This record gives sequence, structure tokens and C-alpha cells, in this order.
Amino acid sequence: MQKLGLSDKEAKVYLSSLELGPSPVQVIAQKAGVNRATTYVMIESLIGRGLMSSFEKGKKRFFTAESPDQLMTLLKKEEAEVGTKIKQLGDMIPELKMIFSSADEKPKVRFFEGLDGIKAVQEDILNSEYDSLEEIFSLDEFYIIFPPSEHDHRKSFNKKVKPIPTKVIYTSERGKVLKDCENQKERRYLPREKFPFPTEIIIYGNKVAISVCKGKLVGVIIENKDISSSLRAIFYLAWEAAEKY
Repeated sequence: MQKLGLSDKEAKVYLSSLELGPSPVQVIAQKAGVNRATTYVMIESLIGRGLMSSFEKGKKRFFTAESPDQLMTLLKKEEAEVGTKIKQLGDMIPELKMIFSSADEKPKVRFFEGLDGIKAVQEDILNSEYDSLEEIFSLDEFYIIFPPSEHDHRKSFNKKVKPIPTKVIYTSERGKVLKDCENQKERRYLPREKFPFPTEIIIYGNKVAISVCKGKLVGVIIENKDISSSLRAIFYLAWEAAEKY
């Protein structure tokens, strides 16, 4: 009976009623070994499923189990409902697959705060795989939060990107202070007074790292092919424009 979808107590109440015939609730409860209040609840559930019915005789209300044939009717009804649900699901599957397949296209965004957050952004760049790297940043602002030192993280960073084609656009109050070309790293200078910006933007693979290096330090990593491709195209537009400086 439980395999047919009835709960343990529903099955006990139904079988007891089936054996007793029309009976008051207290008699069914005693036979089923279920307390009276719960028996009422089970009977109402069984009536709702068409497995029991009730009638009044004198001042008493009697309950009786319907024919076991009703169990087959119940199963056929459930079978029909399952068939309807299967059809509805079949109609939905193509749309659900589109939603599922588009999950990879949604940008993955991570936020970081403080100096440790900016360092975490740098670590992601060091630990990611990519064929080229494009960077635009303010040298002055970056040196404020990461002053040159013997434990300078730039050594690890430069070692990582040394064999990777890298293009850098930078601003500086001191003017053109970095070498134009070093290993596979090309650099172009922009005058800070004309192009001021307190952020560092690095495009690597399908990721873009943006670090705010002034005031409240904030870092963002966006992972999305379309966004990285668009910003890379904008970078090269700036790269060509920076040639005259």
C-alpha cells in the first residue's frame, strides 16, 4: 500500500476500514492503532483521493472504504498526470538547455578590498594562464601602494610575464621613465596631466582586473570572453594613439 503512494497511517486506516466496513471513526482508530485525531486527518486525506467516503446514520457519522478497484483508478489518474508533466517538461527542455548553456557566458565577477585585496588580484594574474597581457596604469599611484623594495612583488610578476607578449600604457609625473621595450614587454607613455586615471587595468586571457589605487583600495576581476575582448580592442585603440607621445 505504501508503494502505491499511501503513508503508513493512511494504509493502516484504509485497510482497517476495508475490513470493518462502515464504522465510526473511533472504531477505525482502535482497529488501525492510530489515535482518533490522526485518524480523522488520514480519513480526510483518503476521501480526497477517492479511497474512502462517509455518510450519516442517525446522529452518527460513518466512514467506509471504497472498493480496491479505486486504487487502480487512482494509479491511472496519477499516471495520466505524470504523462502530462512529462510532456510539459519536454516542451520546456529546449529553453532550459539554452539557459544552461548560457551559464558559461555570464560574467564571473569577484570583488576585493584593501591592500590585501589588490595583492589578491595580482596573485590571480600570476596564477592564470594566458597568451598575452595588456596593461594600463598610473605609475605614481601604483608606487604609492607598492613602493619599490627588495621584496618587490614586481620581480615575480616580471618573471611570470617575461616570456609572454606584454604591452603597457602608463602615466607618470616624472615623464617617460620606463624603457620602451624590454624582453617581450613594450611600453608607451601618456602624459598624466592630459590623461589622469587612478586605476590599473590589466587584460589577461578572458579576464580583466581593475584595481583602484587611490583612496579606498578596491579590486575587481571580471571573467568573460566578450568583456575582455572589448576592453582589449579599446586598449589597442589607446595603444595606437599613445604612439605620438
